[in-house]
Amino acid sequence: MIEEKMILNGVKIGLETHISLPTKSKLFCSCSNIAKENEGANTRICPVCLGHPGTKPSLNQKAIELGIKLAIVFNCELSKKSFFSRKTYFYPDLSKNFQITQYEIPICQNGNATIKIDDKEKKIRIRRIHLEEDPAKIIYQKESTFLDYNRSGSPLMEIVTEPDFSTSKEARIYLQNIMSLLEYLDLSNGEETNIMKSDANISLKNGTRVEVKNIGGVREVEKALKYEFLRQKNLIEKDVKIERETRGWVDKLGISKSLRSKEFEEDYGYIFEPDLPYICIDEKQINAQKDKIPELLEQKAKRIKKIYGLNEKTIERIVRYKDLADLFEYLCEKKIDAKLASSWVVGPILKTLNWNNTRFFLLKIDKEDIFMCLEDYTNKKHSDFVCEKIIQKMVEEAKNKRNFSYKHIIKKFGFSSSKIDVDEIIKKILNENKAVYEEYLTGKQKALDFLVGQVMRETKGAAKPQEVKDKISNYNK
Repeated sequence: MIEEKMILNGVKIGLETHISLPTKSKLFCSCSNIAKENEGANTRICPVCLGHPGTKPSLNQKAIELGIKLAIVFNCELSKKSFFSRKTYFYPDLSKNFQITQYEIPICQNGNATIKIDDKEKKIRIRRIHLEEDPAKIIYQKESTFLDYNRSGSPLMEIVTEPDFSTSKEARIYLQNIMSLLEYLDLSNGEETNIMKSDANISLKNGTRVEVKNIGGVREVEKALKYEFLRQKNLIEKDVKIERETRGWVDKLGISKSLRSKEFEEDYGYIFEPDLPYICIDEKQINAQKDKIPELLEQKAKRIKKIYGLNEKTIERIVRYKDLADLFEYLCEKKIDAKLASSWVVGPILKTLNWNNTRFFLLKIDKEDIFMCLEDYTNKKHSDFVCEKIIQKMVEEAKNKRNFSYKHIIKKFGFSSSKIDVDEIIKKILNENKAVYEEYLTGKQKALDFLVGQVMRETKGAAKPQEVKDKISNYNK
């Protein structure tokens, strides 16, 4: 197993994770930070985010507040006085040829995060969290390269860890935890590839560190680390020296490619940003943000366990997504049994959302519609098969921006809410297919499958397939 090989080869992994902050305006100007659907390129720009000479940045206070909130959550030491610097080298996507970021004194440092691996907890040290601006988007088209500055100047929060990860799985779990945390703090729009990107630093056996940049999404980080581990391992086995370099991740090919030799910190030519004042944080500001921190997933997990007595594995799956945790609690408040509610939320509902590559809160499905579906299931108006089909149709219709209410789905797709007499339908099907039934009695399994299929079609999927099989097997006995 590749995870075990990583441990045996002394892999060390550190992550630098960039989080897009959902402020209304950009970090240093008043341009909108909210992307519109089908917006044109270079429509949310001004002389400041274009880096015109003589322009002066003005700091977004909301970004500072969000930084304080993250610092508290990660148990960091807040810097009472910090400042911005210019990180200078050639940027094709930043026209002023430097990035405004924090280097010497970040907004906070020396924090930690906890991950759980195979029921064991592991501490991941957070070296620093700092603010910086996002560069423009580079668009490659055939032989031409274009720049869209709509994103330029958007606020980023970068979380830098120590090289405490030993496997790609640990890195994945850590990033999944961050995504969950962002949702609980209302800092996520559910699109992980848009809100979070990571640079991964990886080395084997205390060897040369290689950086893989701009990896979008949690799963892609795991894939990139596995690939880079195998690439370096193969080079070491061939006595080829690992070069200190920066590589890019090509997700479509599942490979990393060399971009340039890795810069050292002195290569960036950091200087104090003279056009911005010091960031001064006092206890009043810290306490104000503490008061705004909602119930986080660890607290929610403890409360759910205390109230509903579910096992830890189920609770972990429920609280991982805030929208599903809210749905579970809503169903329980509406008197759906907790074990039943949890089995549907982390079972068919989550499976259907994953299949459609979407999230519950993005679909705007009313929790009441899910409740009505499960209530009818509880009252045996639906089989579990039909109930799952209804939820699937609700998700599909919602994703396609059509009417997805429970009552409409029932009517449109012909799902019956009345109790079906399965015995009568089986009797009818067997009478209509006597020859096939005789074949089944001689031991032909395909004949039974055909009969079950006919019953399921007649009931529009309302019957339970296993129940139908059992009833046919015991017919006339």
